[in-house]
Amino acid sequence: MTEPGSPSDARARSARYTGLAGAVLLTVAAWLGGAMPTVPPAGPGAMPYGPAALGCWLLGTALMVGAWWSLRHGAPSTRWAYRTAGLWLLPLLAAPPLASRDVYSYACQGWAYAAGRDPYTVGVAAAGCPWVDSVAPIWRDTPAPYGPLFLLLAALAATLGGGLLGTLALLRALALAGVLLAACCLPGLARACGVPVRRAAWLGLASPLVGVHLVAGAHNDAVMVGLLLLGLLVLVRRPGRAPAAGRLRRLLAAGQPGALLVAGVLLGLAVAVKATAVVVLPFAALAAVRGRHTVRALWRDGGLLAVGVATALLGVSVLSGLGLGWIGGLARSGDSQQWTSPPTAVGFVVDYLGELAGREPGAVPVARAVGLALLAVLLVALWWRAWTVLRGRDDARPEPAVGPRTSLFAAGVALAATVALAPVLYPWYATWPLLVLAVSASRTTWFTLPCAVAAFLSLPDGTSLARYTKAPGAIAMTALLLALAVLAVRTLRRPRTPDPA
Repeated sequence: MTEPGSPSDARARSARYTGLAGAVLLTVAAWLGGAMPTVPPAGPGAMPYGPAALGCWLLGTALMVGAWWSLRHGAPSTRWAYRTAGLWLLPLLAAPPLASRDVYSYACQGWAYAAGRDPYTVGVAAAGCPWVDSVAPIWRDTPAPYGPLFLLLAALAATLGGGLLGTLALLRALALAGVLLAACCLPGLARACGVPVRRAAWLGLASPLVGVHLVAGAHNDAVMVGLLLLGLLVLVRRPGRAPAAGRLRRLLAAGQPGALLVAGVLLGLAVAVKATAVVVLPFAALAAVRGRHTVRALWRDGGLLAVGVATALLGVSVLSGLGLGWIGGLARSGDSQQWTSPPTAVGFVVDYLGELAGREPGAVPVARAVGLALLAVLLVALWWRAWTVLRGRDDARPEPAVGPRTSLFAAGVALAATVALAPVLYPWYATWPLLVLAVSASRTTWFTLPCAVAAFLSLPDGTSLARYTKAPGAIAMTALLLALAVLAVRTLRRPRTPDPA
């Protein structure tokens, strides 16, 4: 049954089967030239079926992106959105690793940990992983940049899998579980924020980035996002909405201290998978506040949330036996330099100009440092604005959805800023803000359009297109940043029309 304002049946049916055709073509591309467990080929020309694989990849991506984009304002119904997203995932589940070789790194890091090595001090090559030839060369000698919870899960997959193929299958099952967990959380979060569920479900689950990278690519971002959304769902459950039966469900719905501790543990586990989730914690503290947003209430409720986060992080660190060594592994995650990261692109362009003047290149580290400094400022500004808005609306007695929507939208924007200003940017990073903004944003084009573009940035074997377009890509990215800066300045300088009395 369709909902008011939904697209026509013909349009929806066309989108469903167009996207399915795209998913099938992407699966064919994966078998022809995907990230097979062999030494990585040097681009599409080295694949046995390079032209065919590339053609299926480009056409399949275009079909999936076009179908997703055509219903960006909402699917006919929530059930229809779930069924269609699931239909698109079926062929991708039958594909070999697609668009990335990271899953082989996961497998080797899990093997190394299970074999008694410390993945935070040695690379998988030095650890003696038998599958090291499947790992991308750039990551063979680097320590693991992931949290201890994910290393425990990867080690379990390597132990139970028995071999590389079994380990890959279990890692993909783990990623699928993360996506299913996120799918279960989307309706509750969307309702809490006053966003149409059919739109949130479609944007969050039918995106090609989710099917191709989180499921077919088996990225651990799926587990991180699933835990993150579940933690946020616990926070935004409003009093009195839980059914009478079930002590735990009543506890979570009533906003009692136990709910905050549970939410904190879930958010802490998300950080223990991938440290990026830490960006959401200050905004989760705002969502944790019940009643008026006062400093005392923030310390009370945010403090309980922080206790849950710290308990999870310390508990997993102790359980793994690796302590806090995982923090040091984050330092090597920026070894790759690609223009898809805006700060890195600016550094490239400055270096190009410097070479014309006879200067040695070295602007990339500086540009990245400036980007991180700007990110820190933006995160503080976003948090303060959200806090100010929430305090101001306490007196106005707004509808119940305003509080959760303000906190979650700020969290989504914070994740988007983190993706944009990080030293490296891979297509699947865009799923972090996508799934949070899908349930909290009123306008969607500004974040769905970059996600659509990101779907084209990698090849089926995991090679990044940025590798072959370094100079033109960096120049284009820098030009885009300058255009956005000019637009922002003009918008800020535009006189505002006073509100009518």
